[in-house]
Amino acid sequence: MKTPVFKGSSTAIITPFRDGKVDYKKLGELIDFQIAGGTAAITINGTTGECSTQTIEESVHTIDFTVKHVNSRVKVIAGTGSNDTQSALYMAQAAEKSGVDALMMVTPYYNKTSQRGLVKHFNFLADRVNLPIILYNVPSRTGLSFTAATYKELSKHPNINGVKEASGNFKLIGSTIAAADGDFYVWSGNDEDIVPMMSFGALGVISVAGNIIPSQIAAITKACLDSDFRKAAELHLKYFDLIDKLFIDVNPMPVKAAMNLMGMDVGEARMPLCDLSPADLETLKTALKRVELC
Repeated sequence: MKTPVFKGSSTAIITPFRDGKVDYKKLGELIDFQIAGGTAAITINGTTGECSTQTIEESVHTIDFTVKHVNSRVKVIAGTGSNDTQSALYMAQAAEKSGVDALMMVTPYYNKTSQRGLVKHFNFLADRVNLPIILYNVPSRTGLSFTAATYKELSKHPNINGVKEASGNFKLIGSTIAAADGDFYVWSGNDEDIVPMMSFGALGVISVAGNIIPSQIAAITKACLDSDFRKAAELHLKYFDLIDKLFIDVNPMPVKAAMNLMGMDVGEARMPLCDLSPADLETLKTALKRVELC
């Protein structure tokens, strides 16, 4: 039986930019904040980390920096997916060389593929690395979703550990967990779905909100893992409005704005992402004030 990469909360950490460059000093501070907050794993170079607007060199360097700075205090998961199989392989092997604990790979986007193509793509990559792989299903971004049958087929590979599920499709999620036989793990990819997904058997979340409330997201997942769903729901509902407002515009624009409002000084989003509108910024500020975060 496979061992899950992690249980609980992993923050999909933002990438701080300063004057168009990665701010590594700030990234180190943010990593320390996460670890102090009880985050079980740092997910670097994901959607929230603006991987799509980083150069390959920047992506390799941010992953390498994160591994060195974490220094085995928690797990490090590197986003290495691509719509080009060879590019995904290059990034995966570079991340493996850096010493990450696991890889996260999104479905091919734009060109997309068939379900048969997904099986071929991910098995090809899994055959060429020696790390556990977390698949990433986010059809709102990619225009492509796994099916439960494809999950079942991919779960046969010893290096494919599970999936970050951000589809919001509970029929797919439930069918996948029910058929997993304990050897294919599911994590929520949406903060609003943590408690319902974990009640189904998901093992935690790869979180955006964890960037600003790591200890609270960790506490929600711990309560779920302890089967105390009443406590988990109370905690979840306390921050539910804030979680919603973190998606008032395209991620990670709102969470970066929230971090700056909280005095964390993480810099700007990289174009084509941009600042929030004044109205959205005020809405976000109100949500933060409601839970005494600014």
